[in-house]
Amino acid sequence: MSYVPTSFSVATLGADTRAWHYGAQDGPTLVLVHGFRGDHHGLEGIARDLVVAAPELRVIVPDLPGFGESPALPGRNHDLAMYGEWLRAFTSSVAPDGFAILGHSFGSLVVASSLAGGLNPARTILINPISAPALEGPQALMTQLAIAYYRTADLLPERAARGLLSNPLIVRVMSEVMAKTRDRELRAWIHAQHASYFSSFSDPSTLLQAFRASVSHTVPEFAAAFTAPTLLIAGDRDDITPLAKQLELQRRIPESRLRILPGTGHLVHYEAVADAVAEIAQFLRTDSSSAATSITPRAAAGSAKENSA
Repeated sequence: MSYVPTSFSVATLGADTRAWHYGAQDGPTLVLVHGFRGDHHGLEGIARDLVVAAPELRVIVPDLPGFGESPALPGRNHDLAMYGEWLRAFTSSVAPDGFAILGHSFGSLVVASSLAGGLNPARTILINPISAPALEGPQALMTQLAIAYYRTADLLPERAARGLLSNPLIVRVMSEVMAKTRDRELRAWIHAQHASYFSSFSDPSTLLQAFRASVSHTVPEFAAAFTAPTLLIAGDRDDITPLAKQLELQRRIPESRLRILPGTGHLVHYEAVADAVAEIAQFLRTDSSSAATSITPRAAAGSAKENSA
């Protein structure tokens, strides 16, 4: 069992997907799917702490096609259907004997789309699921500005588009809006993570295709495809999806439970690692008969950064 990940590549739909393996060499497999514009680093804290809390786990964290170290898929439109197809192919390669699946943010859409296409995990976990249309969230104005930003980039030559999309000031503004913690050290660390990894996309065209996918769909569209026990984890200050919509999603998915983390928003994977890991480990080890909805008391401030750096 290893707390230090090993990297490997898997040929998937005509390109090599880069992935990282944490924990046991053999054991129950959990595949983690990161969010839009992120890469595997975003879920590193959750992966590492999970294999400490549950050393029997084999945790696999890929970079989505077109992000991090995974190239875009040649000749493919990077829409949600493609990402769902990719996830089915990837999991069949890395976990042919079965697995649980976890998706954060855009990763929740990828998981949901893949379920609709036949993905069959033993358990499903969604962190900050996209449960409402982008323009209906608490930060609808920011979403409109983001759409205008990406549309502008789409009109530019590739070099200029990459410069705009990677602009450090714009990335920092996004990070400031998304972070909810009042811990100054943790906020600084979150900003550093976004500065380091938020612009590791393969090319502007792929990024723009993925953005359109991220704002054109919601998890509830695919609610009927959820047949396995499901854990939903949401922050009560999420600017992307109002808490009421997360409650609606929980009611629409059979055998699902919702855990609400107070004081955090859309960055549960950075701001509330300890809380999320505790919920995930318990969910993977117990039956599905627990209470449908609960509010989890927060761990000590700063623990997420310490456990995720």
